[in-house]
Amino acid sequence: MYPTGPEFYRLDSDYRVPTTKAEFLCNWPSDSNITSEQPVKVMFIADTHLLGTRKGHWLDKMIREWEMGCAFQTAVKLHKPELIFVLGDLFDEGLWSSEKDFNSYVETFKYLFSVPSDIQLYAIVGNHDIGFHYSITPHLEKRFNKVFNTGPVEIISIRNVHFVTINSMAMEMDGCFLCYTAKLKLNEISKRLKCSQDENKCSKKMMLDGNYSKPILLQHFPLYRKNDMACNEPDSAPLKEREKPFREGLDCLRKDATVKLLKVVQPRLVFGGHTHHGCHIKHTNGVHEYSISSFNWRNKYNPSYMLVSIMGVIINLLN
Repeated sequence: MYPTGPEFYRLDSDYRVPTTKAEFLCNWPSDSNITSEQPVKVMFIADTHLLGTRKGHWLDKMIREWEMGCAFQTAVKLHKPELIFVLGDLFDEGLWSSEKDFNSYVETFKYLFSVPSDIQLYAIVGNHDIGFHYSITPHLEKRFNKVFNTGPVEIISIRNVHFVTINSMAMEMDGCFLCYTAKLKLNEISKRLKCSQDENKCSKKMMLDGNYSKPILLQHFPLYRKNDMACNEPDSAPLKEREKPFREGLDCLRKDATVKLLKVVQPRLVFGGHTHHGCHIKHTNGVHEYSISSFNWRNKYNPSYMLVSIMGVIINLLN
């Protein structure tokens, strides 16, 4: 017996043309062991880094937005996912933006990444959206959260599949306004997860929507790791970049925060972005983590997205 794991497709896009044969030939991963329960179809992108008014050239900005808009809309029409998660750094200059610039940012994002009414798109905050931990103000956090209807820690459930989203910058655990709120919310979600494993112990109010299954952890930063040397994906970083040591709290989550999240949430899978390069890591506790490449051609010559088909049930396999 095992929890049915998600199956993956990572799709790369050509620099010159935003849609390629890969998109047209690729289909959702399938599993011959799938039961009558319909799998949840999820699309992940990360680090769109829409340019603002401070950096870059207007022509570069126009080209990158056109590339990403065409690629995204084509992918959505071809694959028809149910859920789409944008794993942080939607904007390149969100933390420096005036109200006018931020509203323009949001308008552009919602235009380029618009989805039909039967598809849900969720945005997870990144450091370029509101800043790294010590530069975040309550105003910057609330501004992003209000527009994208999110918070420091959230849980999203669909057909027995549960996603826990995390604000990576709120994981410093130093008692600041951001970390304190995240800690309370994380403890609440942890209680709900435990309650759903034993329905007799808790009230219905504390139960998850649907049956319990190990959640999937989503955030902008990768979990703690020394560097990217273990990454051997087609879209992994160049060797010199993979050798570069990661700085805790800047390039990846702090080690103590990683231990806490894995203990409290007990995820079966972890997805993130931030590095702009693809990676697949298996942690010592057996949890698999996937880093999604930047979706912006400005950051990577072969940007990509990932399709994941997930079921929340446990099935029997006959060997």
